[in-house]
Amino acid sequence: MFLGYAMVATFMILIMTKRLSALVALIIVPIIFGLLCGQGAELGALAVSGIAKLAPTATLLLFAVLYFALMIDAGLFDPLVDRALRFAGDDPVRVALGTAGVALCVALDGDGATTALITITAFLPIYRRLGMNPLVLAVILGSANTVINLAPWGGPTGRVAAALRLDPSTVFVPLLPTMAAGIVATLLIAWHLGRRERRRLAGGGAPIELSGSVIAFERDMTLVRPRLLWFNFLLTMAMLAIAIAGLVPLPLAFMTGFAIALMVNFPTLKLQSDRLKAHSANALPIVLLILAAGSFTGVMAGTGMIDAMAKGAMTAVPPALGPYLGVVTAVLSIPLTFVLSNDAYYFGVVPVIAQTAAHYGVPPTVIARASLLALPTHGLSPLVAAVYLVAGLLGTEVGALQRFALKWALLLTFVLIGAATLTGVILR
Repeated sequence: MFLGYAMVATFMILIMTKRLSALVALIIVPIIFGLLCGQGAELGALAVSGIAKLAPTATLLLFAVLYFALMIDAGLFDPLVDRALRFAGDDPVRVALGTAGVALCVALDGDGATTALITITAFLPIYRRLGMNPLVLAVILGSANTVINLAPWGGPTGRVAAALRLDPSTVFVPLLPTMAAGIVATLLIAWHLGRRERRRLAGGGAPIELSGSVIAFERDMTLVRPRLLWFNFLLTMAMLAIAIAGLVPLPLAFMTGFAIALMVNFPTLKLQSDRLKAHSANALPIVLLILAAGSFTGVMAGTGMIDAMAKGAMTAVPPALGPYLGVVTAVLSIPLTFVLSNDAYYFGVVPVIAQTAAHYGVPPTVIARASLLALPTHGLSPLVAAVYLVAGLLGTEVGALQRFALKWALLLTFVLIGAATLTGVILR
């Protein structure tokens, strides 16, 4: 048990103090502690076993990121942005709802930076022209992005599936009603903030402008394929429907969809090679991280560390709370994900909780889902790079953004927890 906690603590300290990257720590730390456990002879087999179990998850994330990147290149979301801008007009309520609609759709690519760039570039000029508070844009953008990030190709879901060695679809599909509740809540937040801005401006409130320059977002318009818009839309809808219905495994669905999209939209080998090179920087790091996590979790499980840690943790859990550890985990994840990085939380903390919960008959899928529900609050953590990007694009300070947005992030978090509890997906 001591070596298990020491291994987790060492991993978390190394990445939180930035002595090592998460990728390097996931590889080096289990090797060292595996040797200390006297499991040197079995270390290779344990690591490879863990990697093999996570290969489908890594495949899913790789091809999902590449697929949606291709769709952005081809202009799948451009008509949506154009119609949202026309819908918005000069009404703050419509502007806020248009912001939410665009962010919810563009966030499907799983890349928060791309979602922020597209949404802010499209709507910030309107916010400035009307005198609306740009921090409203930040709240709506963050709400939409974190709700859609529950998708299996989102970073947190991929991480928790890797940490607990689960099929991402078993985590994601039962959360669909919870995601729907989050989407409705995001639209209601946008509507409320839009009404508040409408009243403020109608009452003679001064326009709110933030200082700072906006980073221009430029796309290569030669890649846009307007004639293939309906083909790309139907392909995306068909692929998502097949994946959600479980007709084929998620990795195969995205592999097939990506191959078709690449072949149809960019038929020459030169174009295909260029697109792969352009998007590999977004896709490769998360895939490497998942494969390295396979080694980490394989060693922890194979050496018995997780079992020993869970048995020790059981003494700190009141027996009456045991069957409700899913709900407890969801609530505890609010502060934990705010002060811990994704890697520290999902690879260091969640496996111990899951193993402890297993002794009370709570399956790991329940803990996996519960650990994801604080994503709206986590999105404002100072450890999340996207919060600095959004603040920079809007020309504000991170602290001001956090103070304005935190109450809405907490509200959305409790909506997700409530919906997940009511639908029973975080209960035993």
